[in-house]
Amino acid sequence: MSASPTRWQKAQKSGGGGENCVELSLNSDGTVQIRESDDPGRTITTSRENLAAFFDGVKAGEFDHLIS
Repeated sequence: MSASPTRWQKAQKSGGGGENCVELSLNSDGTVQIRESDDPGRTITTSRENLAAFFDGVKAGEFDHLIS
């Protein structure tokens, strides 16, 4: 039995070109993979709980200093 292909998702605000995007994929074991579209061979894997905590920090503005 072959593994199903990974389905990567990027934010709609990333644009249609596909470059310079952060993409996410949910694995069958419940973990999440994260990669940059311009370097798809390198990924990090994290738990859904850790990703949710990161998103909460983003929403709270904890990382705004990194992009301004």
